[in-house]
Amino acid sequence: MRTEAAYCELVHDIVDRTTDALARVNDGPVRVNVPEERLTTVPLNREELVTLLTPPTATAEQILFAAADQVRRKAVGDAVHLRAIIEFSNHCERGCWYCGLRRFNHKLPRYRMTVDEVVEAAQAAVAMGFRTVVLQSGEDSWYDERTICTIIRRIKAILTPTSIPGQVAVTLSLGERPRAEYAAFRAAGADRYLLKHETADPALYRRLHPDMSFENRKQCLGWLRELGYQVGSGNIVGLPGQTVSTLAEDITLLAELDVEMAGIGPYIAHPETPLAKLAWGGVRGSSVGGDGGVGGGRGSGDGSDDGDSGGGSGGGDGDGGSGGDSRGNGARLPADAVTMTLRTVAVTRLLLPLTHLPATSALGTADPQGRQRALQAGANVVMPDLTPMRYRRYYEIYPNKICLFEDPRTCFSCLSRMVTGLGRYVATDPGHSPKWPPLAGKDGDSRQSDPDPARGQEQLPFTNLPTADSKRLPVTSH
Repeated sequence: MRTEAAYCELVHDIVDRTTDALARVNDGPVRVNVPEERLTTVPLNREELVTLLTPPTATAEQILFAAADQVRRKAVGDAVHLRAIIEFSNHCERGCWYCGLRRFNHKLPRYRMTVDEVVEAAQAAVAMGFRTVVLQSGEDSWYDERTICTIIRRIKAILTPTSIPGQVAVTLSLGERPRAEYAAFRAAGADRYLLKHETADPALYRRLHPDMSFENRKQCLGWLRELGYQVGSGNIVGLPGQTVSTLAEDITLLAELDVEMAGIGPYIAHPETPLAKLAWGGVRGSSVGGDGGVGGGRGSGDGSDDGDSGGGSGGGDGDGGSGGDSRGNGARLPADAVTMTLRTVAVTRLLLPLTHLPATSALGTADPQGRQRALQAGANVVMPDLTPMRYRRYYEIYPNKICLFEDPRTCFSCLSRMVTGLGRYVATDPGHSPKWPPLAGKDGDSRQSDPDPARGQEQLPFTNLPTADSKRLPVTSH
């Protein structure tokens, strides 16, 4: 393990590399055809990633968070983008071992929203001030191609106060679908698609997803890129069997995918899942459908609002290393899932400076200040749940989610106060990726979404980062 001084020197060196990378994209194309010429990621090797994820001291960890926060400010500005999640179905055809929506959870009351209900919820979100609507569900083929396309078109037709249709961005998080359906959704007007890879360890992925294939997951992500979507992926932190090296692989995969958004959240055990019932100990939770069962480790990747793909793809991300999680969740990590999630978010910001990173609801569930801490460690997106109250508590990927009974009408103002309290401001645009528009997809349409206004903002110089010898260090609220 590196000394504190050596660790801080590495962080400073990476910030310098990030500065150079951002300077290269300032006046030129952000994404290019040749993979080795991509300019949107900062090259880091496996050893550097593992080192960054394991700061030797609390001071070193604070320097990592401060560096990520400053890179965030230079790359994407001080705006925080609010995305309204509508979880329109909790039916799922998958049997993922960690997810409360799994088809074998017979204690969970199931629901499906009608097309009119989904559109009405989206209209309400736009009226509150949201400019992105995220449509999330389990992997539910009851909603066929035609139905989803109808929902997309009707939401894209919603007028904003400027009376211009099409200014509301639509993000889909529906899990794995045939390529032809992805193409149809894109042609109907969908702007983005969230499909988390959950873990980049193929063996762990296979154990957690007994009816799924890691290779198929990556193929779906490749299709989404080809079709011209802004692509979101992400991982769960704190999964049993995870290591720091696994987390390094997760971050590497996000860089290889060159994602526009990365949802990273802690694993939170759901009592009606095999993973929790293997009794790794930790936090107990109670299912809405019945008794609690054995709780598992702390933290769980978020579904909708965190950029988690529904239907067997919910979750946060996990990290590994020597030692064990003090919460007993079975992950071989050097710190608890919340801490490791914050580190993973920070390192991802250093590697992918232009990528949108949510402060997930799972973090806010596992730690009352989790979202605020993430916003101070590189995150720039918050995705609140605007599912109608009569359905919301049944979308239970993990138990006891924050803001479960909060009136949607107060959500926007509440989050605005949280954001401004951190010295940031709420964006008023749809918040498209600063890497947008992409090259035209092979057979997707070549329409170009409006770029994020942050791309046109004055580039802010880095302030001096604290060193190991600094007397005053940046702190995050706990």
